[in-house]
Amino acid sequence: MRTTIIAAALLLIGTNIKAQQNMALTEKRQSLVTIAAFGAKGDQQRLAEAVEKGLEAGLTANQVKEALSHMYAYAGFPRSLNALGTLQATLAKLDGEGKTYTMGSDADPLPADYDALKQGTEVQTRLSGRAFNYEFAPATDYYLKAHLFGDIFARNTLTFDERELVTLGIIASLPGCESQLRSHANGALRMGVSRDELRDVPAVLLANVGPDEAFRAQNAVALALGEEPATAPADIASPFPKGQPNTAYAQYFIGNSYLAPLADGEGKLRVSNVTFEPGCRNNWHIHHKGGQILICVSGRGWYQEWGKPARELHPGDVVDIPAETKHWHGAAKDSWFQHIAMGVPAEGASTTWLEEVDDSQYGQLR
Repeated sequence: MRTTIIAAALLLIGTNIKAQQNMALTEKRQSLVTIAAFGAKGDQQRLAEAVEKGLEAGLTANQVKEALSHMYAYAGFPRSLNALGTLQATLAKLDGEGKTYTMGSDADPLPADYDALKQGTEVQTRLSGRAFNYEFAPATDYYLKAHLFGDIFARNTLTFDERELVTLGIIASLPGCESQLRSHANGALRMGVSRDELRDVPAVLLANVGPDEAFRAQNAVALALGEEPATAPADIASPFPKGQPNTAYAQYFIGNSYLAPLADGEGKLRVSNVTFEPGCRNNWHIHHKGGQILICVSGRGWYQEWGKPARELHPGDVVDIPAETKHWHGAAKDSWFQHIAMGVPAEGASTTWLEEVDDSQYGQLR
């Protein structure tokens, strides 16, 4: 019965998977955005997974290396070097498993008379749509022109439009950098990213990274396209509706949650999408007789059983909660979180709500 329920529920999230396949952005270009985002966030585990998927989608190892090297100009050497280390370890793992990937060619050598400052100024002007001079900090102005837009952009392992997709993934993962993100959303269009491709970037981030990164990107993209920006992360187009404030169960939650029924239970299976704002979680509780199944669809969250370590949750994770198990679940401190919740049908099933999750215990979760 439980296997059948999980299989049926996975069909519900199939629409999200199909949406990614029908995007204007190819799978390779989607992977560049995702890889850049995880590298900038410093999430090495999910970066490794994204690298493998990117290589399967047709990226070369040198293209991935170039994207993670490009990242240092926007997220710093520590993030870039850590990400390159993860790429190196991932390639070694694939080699050990006998799996194939394409190494690809490195950048062509530059001509002996290459003028980085001249070329970089031209590239920066094209990207910005106008001449740009940072007179307040002349040295930084030189670094931007000669090194970033000159030396780095001159490496043809990635095209200009691919570099802008990488840059969008990076900056969307950096809170507080919204003005730069808006500039690069406009710059992406000038560098050859199509309007439809640009519109796909927030959806890629929502499906693969998280709603907060998608929210920042959605606002920047909307302004670049002359469209209406979102008002909150949960207002972004999601595979499932946010629903209404979960007032009926608010007494059992810390923070605000929202409930969107997907199946009313007339067929004996009640299915709802639950949205948690950052920091929101429910109390410890127990499902009697029937248990519960959670399928994570967006954002980052936590699940914990009594006496066991908390488990970090990401889109695509499935949690099968046995009956009579004391547990809680909710959002991470810095991310919205959505999961589908299904009560396993059982005669006389019920729920006992218990104490709140201790603030100090929750505060230790990263």
